[in-house]
Order: sequence, then C-alpha cells, then structure tokens
Amino acid sequence: MGSTPTFVIVGAGLAGAKAAQTLREEGFDGRVILLGAEPERPYERPPLSKGLLLGTTPRPDVYVHAAGWYEANDIELRTGTRVTGIDRDVQQVVLDGGERLGYDKLLLTTGSTPRRLDVPGADLDGVWYLRTLADSDRIAEALTDQAHLVVIGAGWIGLEIAAAARQHGATVTVVETADLPLQRVLGDEVARVFADLHRGHGVTFHFGAGVRQLRGSGRVSSVLLTDGTELAADAVVVGVGILPDMQLAEAAGLKVDNGIVTDARLRTSDPRIYAAGDVANAYHPLLGRHIRVEHWANALNGGPAAARSMLGQQVEYARLPYFFSDQYDLGMEYSGWVAPDGCDRVVFRGDPAVPDGRASEFMAFWVSDRRVLAGMNANVWDVTDQIQALVRAGHGGRAVDLDRLADPGVPLGDLLS
Repeated sequence: MGSTPTFVIVGAGLAGAKAAQTLREEGFDGRVILLGAEPERPYERPPLSKGLLLGTTPRPDVYVHAAGWYEANDIELRTGTRVTGIDRDVQQVVLDGGERLGYDKLLLTTGSTPRRLDVPGADLDGVWYLRTLADSDRIAEALTDQAHLVVIGAGWIGLEIAAAARQHGATVTVVETADLPLQRVLGDEVARVFADLHRGHGVTFHFGAGVRQLRGSGRVSSVLLTDGTELAADAVVVGVGILPDMQLAEAAGLKVDNGIVTDARLRTSDPRIYAAGDVANAYHPLLGRHIRVEHWANALNGGPAAARSMLGQQVEYARLPYFFSDQYDLGMEYSGWVAPDGCDRVVFRGDPAVPDGRASEFMAFWVSDRRVLAGMNANVWDVTDQIQALVRAGHGGRAVDLDRLADPGVPLGDLLS
C-alpha cells in the first residue's frame, strides 16, 4: 500500500456507514472507500417493514446520513458497485468489471439475503421478499383496501408486514410451518401473545402448514398449501428467514460458519480483514460463544466497534443482542440471548393477555436456574437498561428471586441489590 492508508468497507448499509463515520470521528485521515451494490446511499432497514409501509415515516428519514455528508467527510461512497472478489495476497478487492482497489484494512458488512422459497410458481409476478427500499415500495403499493395478501412465514418481518397490511385494510393470511408465530425465538407462552394480537386484528393463520405451489398466469393468484388448502392471493410476501451474505469471504478462504467468523474484536481469520453486522458470527465474551445477530442494533453498534478495532483500539464487542418491533398498538423491546431449549421457564410481570386485540403492558423474562437470560418489555418503556443489567448478571451466574421478579411493585433495579 501507499503512504496514505486505505480502509475499504464492502457493504453500504447501516453497519458500513456507521463504521465510515466512526473512522472519521476517531481521527483517521486516510482514504475511506464505502462500496454498496444497491443504487441508494446507506439507509436503515427497520422502517421498511414498519413506518414506510404504514406511511408514518417520511422517506428521507430512512437514510443514515444526508446526501452530502459523505463528500463533506471525504468518504468515497460508490453505490451500484458490486464486489466480486477479494485478493488477499495483494490486499485488493475486485469490482464487477475488473477494477481493483487496494486496502490496508478491509471491513466486510455485506449483510444478508432473504431465504428463497423453492416451490413451483415462486418466480411469478406479485411474489415479493423484503430486504431493500425497492422491495418496500412494491409491497406498499399492494397494501390496499380489500386486497388479499398472503404472508409466508410468521417471523418478525412477516408479522410486521401483516400488521401494516391490516392497518391499510387488506385481507391477510399468514402461513407458518411451526405451531405458533415466533415460536423458535420466543417460545410458546410469549408466541401465543402475538398470535392472539394478530387474530384480534383479523389476521387468519394457517399453522403447521407448508406451501406446495404458487399459482397464477404470469402473476400470482393463489397459494396451494401442502394440506390441499388453496388461498386467494393478490400478492404474496415471503419471509422465511435470511442467510448471511458470506460468499465473498468464503471464496477468499476466510473462516466461515453461519456467517464470517470473528473474534471479540471483530477480526476475521485474516488479521487485515474485519466483519460486522448481520454477516458476522462474532465471539461474545459474556456468552462465551460465537453468535450471529440479525438485528438493527447489531449493525448500529457493530460497525463502529469494527472501525475502532481497525484503528488498533482494544475493542471488545460485548453488547447484548437487542431488537424491537411495533405491531398495531404493541411496541416491544427484547434484550438478551437464549439458546434453543436454554430456559426452564418464562416469568411474566403484568398480564400479557390481549383482549379483543388490545395489547397490554407487561414484561417477560426467560429464566434458567433463576438466572435471567433475556427480557422483553411490551408497552413498558425506559426499562431497557435495568433489563440488560439483569441479563448480564444472569449470564454471569447471578440468580434472582422469581417472586420479586414477577411483582410489578418491586423496582427492577432492586432485584440485584
């Protein structure tokens, strides 16, 4: 490399944009190149299934920075630019078309891609996935009064789209292979709250159901389930999970395993290459294991952590996984991490019942051996710090009194005193 150091960031989403911002804020005066495959400048993804679909978030608000910010901060933002390879021997990235860019340090924030539905008819018009601004625009056009929308997959994206569609007056049917929405993430007790919430707003569920075929002449008109049920559909949105976009890393010989494997400093198996955001399977020092987190807060905080690590600072990325969702009148935040079958009970603080689709105020705690491993607050605000303190203590081995944990009259902060 030349005398002026060059840091290249591949992936112009929230993690990449925040990493570039942090490099400048921390005083890095070398060359910063931010490469994005999409034509848009970096934007945040939560509004795609929330405020943009509802019409409550103005489009300019989704962007991470104003249009002129990158030039003003001497960051070379190149949109519509696809990276096709990494040549580690000479420390260069290869662009579509053959151009090569050298790097002293490289950060991969390539994110993830929607898992595709592999059934006949999946390529019909009107079958959509939600990952980009353009995707959100297409779906928003379909959320009209009396339209029939079928959502395949009852995860966070599917449920948020279902909620937005119902609020626009569309008829919504959700198809899910599990027995409840969000069952794998939340477990049966809390998953039932979301099932009741959506049923109270007129959503029809088909649980334990697979998709055999999407039917239509050019454009989708129905969804055939594996049990023979046929559902009318003016549009179909598929939300069956995402896959880490790790092809570049894998082809370059970096260690990959459900993402790009990094240490707690977000360094990959090549000391000059880092990874952050959805694509990083990072070692978490508190949890004592590698985890890959697919949520907004991980991109928001992971990008800056990687930037500081690239600058040689002694960074240890140990933030707890955190995510939020807004569906109808239920707003929630979740902090923590629970392995599959990793808790022995869920403790509720407040009544989680959803009478006639009206969300209540409550908290839920996932507990193992009286240790709080994760917590969720629903329509209860300004408690994230206290919940995260309980979760950190729980993962550190500290138990709490479960009766007091369930008692709304006991301040959360008193449970560790």
